[in-house]
Amino acid sequence: MTTTQRLACIASKLTCVALITVFPFIQPAMAQNDKMVAIPIPTQPDVIELSTGPLPGATATESWHKQYGSMFARNVTVATLRPFLPDPAKATGAAVIVAPGGGFRTLSMENEGWQVARALAAKGVAAFVLKYRLNQTPADLEEFARPPAPRPTGTPPPAGTPAAPPRTVGGDMASRIAPQLADANAAFALVRANAAKWHVDPDRIGMIGFSAGAALTMTTGLNSKEAKPAFLGNIYGPLGAVEVPADAPPLFAAIAADDPLFGFNVGLIENWRKAKRPVEFHYYEQGGHGFGMYPKETTSTGWFDAFSSWLKMHGYLKPKA
Repeated sequence: MTTTQRLACIASKLTCVALITVFPFIQPAMAQNDKMVAIPIPTQPDVIELSTGPLPGATATESWHKQYGSMFARNVTVATLRPFLPDPAKATGAAVIVAPGGGFRTLSMENEGWQVARALAAKGVAAFVLKYRLNQTPADLEEFARPPAPRPTGTPPPAGTPAAPPRTVGGDMASRIAPQLADANAAFALVRANAAKWHVDPDRIGMIGFSAGAALTMTTGLNSKEAKPAFLGNIYGPLGAVEVPADAPPLFAAIAADDPLFGFNVGLIENWRKAKRPVEFHYYEQGGHGFGMYPKETTSTGWFDAFSSWLKMHGYLKPKA
């Protein structure tokens, strides 16, 4: 690991869950590739700019780097959506908005975005990778990668230093990540507006997210009156108790027992069940945090196959009858 970054809480309508994000956390087997290396912004075919505008007050511009053999975006100020459409002969009409993670400071575009979308498209499901706007970080990559120096107790931070997010905070997460939630809403609106062109059923659009992207996914599913996802995927995201509405969509959740960010707190799963809403939960013995589509010698690598089987069980891997 190179950098430990603590983030603000993740909440539902009434409940706030502490989230401490270590980004990026990959198993030691990948330690030889852990150095962040700046790269040019890659070509992203067919990417579509969303209608949410530039991030207010942003001064740092978008930049990309490579780490652990994968590509990451940082300082995203304009949200985009990149379609990954299935072969029309295999298209089922179902679609998924894919939200990569990275603590709202960076985005794991490859491991938790494009590779997931390609795998979904191969199953006949249209996938759309959401590059949502991020909290600003130092423009200099070395400064971003450098762990913050400890400050003597009681010493105030230097002038201009952003306030460190608290570990637990009350309030509505929807207001705390308003730009990202607006981006998610715009993504759903765009897909529905192009449903005929992309051979998507407007009523069969779900969302899956990873880590912070899972927090955005759950916030979208529980708080947005516009998006109304048909189903939700929470991959190593917050699992604390939430208020579950009577019409909550089906939920798939997966996390590893050795995830360093979250303890064994499955209030989310319990409350989904109490609300008598469909929920499936996979608790893998090993996998750490951020396993995504990385090839690993752990059963957590099977999460995508499990998710695909779950989509099939709910009828999303074939055209609607």
